[in-house]
Amino acid sequence: MKTTDRSLFDRTIVVPALRQSFVKLKPTTLWRNPVMFTTAVGALLTTLDIAFLATRGAPLSFAVQIAAWLWFTVLFANFAEAMAEGRGKAQADSLRASRRSVLARRLQDGGEQTVPAELLRKGDRVVVEAGQTIPADGEVIEGAATVNESAITGESAPVVREAGGDRSAVTGGTTVLSDRLVVLVTADPGEGFMDRMIRLIEGAKRQKTPNEIALSILLSALTLIFLLVVVTFRPFAHWVGVEVSVTVLASLLVCLIPTTIGGLLSAIGIAGIDRLTQRNVLATSGRAVEAAGDVDVLLLDKTGTITLGDRQAVEFLPAPGVEETELAAAALVASIADETPEGRSIVTLARERGLDSMSAPSTCEFVPFSAQTRMSGVNLPDGRRLRKGAAKAVAAFCDAGLSAGVEADVRRISQAGGTPLVVADATRVLGTVHLKDIVKEGLPERFLRFRAMGIRTVMITGDNPLTAAAIAQEAGVDDFLAEARPEDKLALIRKEQAAGHMVAMTGDGTNDAPALAQADVGIAMNTGTQAAKEAGNMVDLDSNPGKLVEVVEVGKQMLLTRGSLTTFSIANDIAKYFAIIPAILVVAFPQMRALDVMRLGSPNVAILSAVIFNALIIVALIPLALRGVKFRPLSASLLLRRNLLIYGLGGVVAPFVGIKIIALALTLLKVV
Repeated sequence: MKTTDRSLFDRTIVVPALRQSFVKLKPTTLWRNPVMFTTAVGALLTTLDIAFLATRGAPLSFAVQIAAWLWFTVLFANFAEAMAEGRGKAQADSLRASRRSVLARRLQDGGEQTVPAELLRKGDRVVVEAGQTIPADGEVIEGAATVNESAITGESAPVVREAGGDRSAVTGGTTVLSDRLVVLVTADPGEGFMDRMIRLIEGAKRQKTPNEIALSILLSALTLIFLLVVVTFRPFAHWVGVEVSVTVLASLLVCLIPTTIGGLLSAIGIAGIDRLTQRNVLATSGRAVEAAGDVDVLLLDKTGTITLGDRQAVEFLPAPGVEETELAAAALVASIADETPEGRSIVTLARERGLDSMSAPSTCEFVPFSAQTRMSGVNLPDGRRLRKGAAKAVAAFCDAGLSAGVEADVRRISQAGGTPLVVADATRVLGTVHLKDIVKEGLPERFLRFRAMGIRTVMITGDNPLTAAAIAQEAGVDDFLAEARPEDKLALIRKEQAAGHMVAMTGDGTNDAPALAQADVGIAMNTGTQAAKEAGNMVDLDSNPGKLVEVVEVGKQMLLTRGSLTTFSIANDIAKYFAIIPAILVVAFPQMRALDVMRLGSPNVAILSAVIFNALIIVALIPLALRGVKFRPLSASLLLRRNLLIYGLGGVVAPFVGIKIIALALTLLKVV
């Protein structure tokens, strides 16, 4: 399910969202958002006020325009939420369209029975051969095969799935390309990975996060407070001789309550999950995305996350009296038949040293690596025996041992965290090849950015402390855990959480499941075991352990967007007070004209201008809510200062400018 970032104005999303804007006017839907529910009630009362001609002296055209703009405010708040939901539903529809009815070969009573996949239950065993579709989620319990998972990941390259180990999980709907598998079904119909993914992407199972709930409570409290203010305002105004219509009171209430963030809050939460989905990461809840934004400790596996995962040859170190060219040539010939990443990297390095045309004789005998000999190489037709391998194994093979120079090179490489590979020609040691884990490009800079944000990075590896320290220093991580066992990972996470930290980690094996379940953000690899995927609260469909860094950035972006728009929403209410309050009371209290700093003209123009601005600002902020505020790796104090300067000050200034422009336009057009 490779997703792309759809245009905000994609017609297939906008048109259904416009329809949903009206569908969401149902009271049973609106009441979940108290701010918008209150706005809709105000719009309804204003409409009824017009219908019964009870506008209390206000021009009918003024009341009609107020009612129209209040309904417009509610509709576009609904539209923002529908747009966010529509982007996820478009992805879910694409995924649903890729599914088709599948027949399964269920093993039963010593034989096979062909049944529809819908009849399979957890615990059933099925046989799948080349060209057939895997009927349900499960674990491979017998055999090994290549599988096309493009329906899930969008990647065309097949992957290997085999019994045992950490690559045994298979997903219903993927296709076996070769060989034969026996799969143990691990999910009942409707509860498979694809089914859960469709529901989560559509938002059908989305629950509000704790942060979102807290903000909703705050907005509800503010709405209740201002509702009481408006209710008591009418008798007060009557007491001082000012008659205030329902239309004006509704306008006052809508402009006082934080309608901007109230209208965009749901869209921000849905869009956060959507941004993760676009990166091929499935979050099992909005809570997981929010937790990612609060993470301050990252546990990163060394192999495949911090390093490329394959040791690469980086230099030839010839023994005393041996030319580098001779060492490189021997290492190349000994490695031509070696299909391991290390062997291929030796050939590549030798070619770069000018040995482009060199190759092994066609009649030579290749000697594969074995755990007993700890060497590999080639026997040439002229009787020469070239070997490369561990220092002790090669020394024993040569009988002569290693020279002081070669031993020094071996020791230096080991201390630097690399792997020394000694090369020999029969009884003569030619030198050492330096193999090292290559730190992924750009990671040190990214870790530096995280450090600036107060996030601590910890590398986890099974390597010895010496090797781990060297890699950790080169990568720029803050700490490392060497010779790590599953219980060590779990203990480290608990220790960090006990100290008040939010912890994130990745994993793919059954032995990672306890730590994934304990971590605040646990990202399981899609290629991993079913236990790992069930233990984590996110699944990376690309199975890229380095994705953890992107997940944290997406989570922080969602929190930053919510905080920024909340600041803007509350700040821009200040200008509306200066527009509406003086307009209502200026007749009874001429001194209130001093508060009319925008000089908006008539009271009706001032009130209508504020209501129009209140509606249009939601429309203007929909793209920002869906795309998110741009994330920058800054410290908390700098983020707060930037938030207050841009969205706090901007929230105060923008309405003064916007309301004044709208008022000038209304006056010029003589609308009121």
